[in-house]
Formats: sequence, structure tokens, C-alpha cells
Amino acid sequence: MSVHTLHPERVDETRMHAYSIFAPLLIHSLVQRLARSQGMRELDKVETSLVRLVEETVVAAPDGEAMKEFAIELVVSTLRNVRDHPDAKHDLEEIDDRRTAGRSEIAATLEEQLQSGLEDSFPASDPPAVVSTAITGGSKNIVGTDEVLRRKKAASKRERHPK
Repeated sequence: MSVHTLHPERVDETRMHAYSIFAPLLIHSLVQRLARSQGMRELDKVETSLVRLVEETVVAAPDGEAMKEFAIELVVSTLRNVRDHPDAKHDLEEIDDRRTAGRSEIAATLEEQLQSGLEDSFPASDPPAVVSTAITGGSKNIVGTDEVLRRKKAASKRERHPK
């Protein structure tokens, strides 16, 4: 059924019904696209702007204030859903928020501070542990590479020149 075939008395009712169904879907889709392309900071601005718009709108209906509350609820819940969506672009952390107050921006100074910090921390507060392994049953001869090679050479001589 198209708008042209609606009974004239039902046009406004059908329009309001269409708005109530499609407006949330459209808002959600638009805000989701904004979140993917611009990030959360921009989404916060949009939320603030939309809530302010609803609050400042004069509604000449008997339930105007309740309508405003529902509209704000729609905006807040829609934006919360978009923020939680995995495709939403999350803003990178601002480097200024991480910087220590008074920290230099000059590379040479930073390098000097790093070297000074490393020197101040040497020797480390946790020195390397000395590990001793004791094998019960007496000591064994530990043979190094040179000794293994010497024994092989001697064995091959014995094989060539048997007694």
C-alpha cells in the first residue's frame, strides 16, 4: 500500500508510525557510520548536541516532557550500542595525557636522562642469583670439548695400531 492509496484520515497516523519505526534505525545507522569514520570523540560531541537539541525544543503536546525523556533515552541508548560495537573506531590515547609534567621534548636531554637513570639503577636492586646444583653420589669427571677430541684421537690411533 502506498501513500497515494491511504485513506486521507490515516496519512498522519501512518507517517508518525513510520517515523517511530524508522527514525531509531536511521539514527543508529548514521551514528554507526560516524563512529567508524570519526571515532568516539566525535560521537561524544554528537550525543551532547542531540541531547541539548531535545532539551531545548519546545513541544506543545500534553506529554511533551515525557516525549523529551524518551527521545533522550533513544539517543543515549543508541550511542551506547554504537560505542560497544566492535567496528567503532576508538580514539588513540592523547600523548599529552601520558606525559610527565616538566618532561623535556629534546631528544638529547631525554637520552641523557635515560643514561642517568640507568646508571642510578646499577647494580640492579635484585642481583643475579648464584645457582649451585649438587648431584648426589659423588662427583663425576666433567669432560670438555678438548678432552673429548683428545680421547677420540687416541682411540683412532689404537684402532690403526693395535698392540
